Amino acid sequence: MTEPSEATGTTDREADDGDRAGRADDADAALVAAAVPAEPLRRWLADHVPHAGDGPLRVTKLAGGRSNLTFRLQDGRHDWVLRRPPLGPLLATAHDVGREARVQAALAATDVPVPRIVAACDDPDVIGAPFYVMGHLDGVVYADADCVGHLTAAHARAASDELVDVLARLHAVDPAAVGLADFGRPAGFLERQVRRWRTQWERSTDREVPVVEEVATRLARALPPEQPPAIVHGDYSFNNTIWFRDRPGRMQAVLDWEMSTLGDPLTDLGMLLTYWGPVGEVMWRDRPPQPHRAGPGFPDADTLVERYGATSGRSLDHLAFYRVLATYKLAVIAEGAAARLAASGPDGAARAARTRGTTDHLAAMALDQARAAGL
Repeated sequence: MTEPSEATGTTDREADDGDRAGRADDADAALVAAAVPAEPLRRWLADHVPHAGDGPLRVTKLAGGRSNLTFRLQDGRHDWVLRRPPLGPLLATAHDVGREARVQAALAATDVPVPRIVAACDDPDVIGAPFYVMGHLDGVVYADADCVGHLTAAHARAASDELVDVLARLHAVDPAAVGLADFGRPAGFLERQVRRWRTQWERSTDREVPVVEEVATRLARALPPEQPPAIVHGDYSFNNTIWFRDRPGRMQAVLDWEMSTLGDPLTDLGMLLTYWGPVGEVMWRDRPPQPHRAGPGFPDADTLVERYGATSGRSLDHLAFYRVLATYKLAVIAEGAAARLAASGPDGAARAARTRGTTDHLAAMALDQARAAGL
């Protein structure tokens, strides 16, 4: 899930771009060597993937992914992508790349576009962690407004419609029919979500923020009736999809399944709408604008809601709850980011203070949303 950026000033003129690029290249090379040792991986691929392992294996770091690491593999014949957990100690249930591979493999025969899974390995002795390999897709990620500058208004609208339609198609998949009946615990999903993020807040902060507590209390008291369960992506947006270069209104695949589970599908819609609205502006305020703010053609959030309702056939009577929940979750994530910044180095305290300002802003927005909705 996207973390808010801290509010920082522009310092490009105070640093040498060449030196920074060189340091970044060195850091990427060191990460590749530590995270994906090429020779052990080449041998494993030769044993588990037909026609692999004939030549030298080139590994490069790819941008993208919210927490699991992503690398490109090329051996002169194949072009793949590898996903693995980050380096260092991990929480027991976090960064489960096996789940990522499983859900994408299960969806391969559906009308939800996903990358092709090539192989998966749960043996940490091969490269130091479990991993999976999938096909490389030569497409475009609509990460920000700069990435959609080439779209016409018609393409922008088509991509927005496709974004919603693919989400509705995902939520229409019968988990049991694709072997995912045990992929999560949908009963009581929303109650656990509120409780989980309340606990996460307590673990992330050492300060009292009454607004956050009030939002959590309102959410716990306003749980809507349970929706028919579905496969939930967990962080669905333009940023986590890839699009055909020659058909810019057609999605090539949904990416980054690390938060997927079985649960209430409207949590996906609530987060998408939250990114689309004023909360998204807060989250992206120190970055290039979000893709849907690039120009004409991209619809407003209400249009997305109408299309999802028409396409999915699901009741949207309690949608305000899901939007408040999404904003609340982002406030908790911001506080966790602040805690990590505080421990990051000499200037960490000042950077953390700025990010806590984002927490406070998001929490206030969540409370305003809850009051307006009567939660």
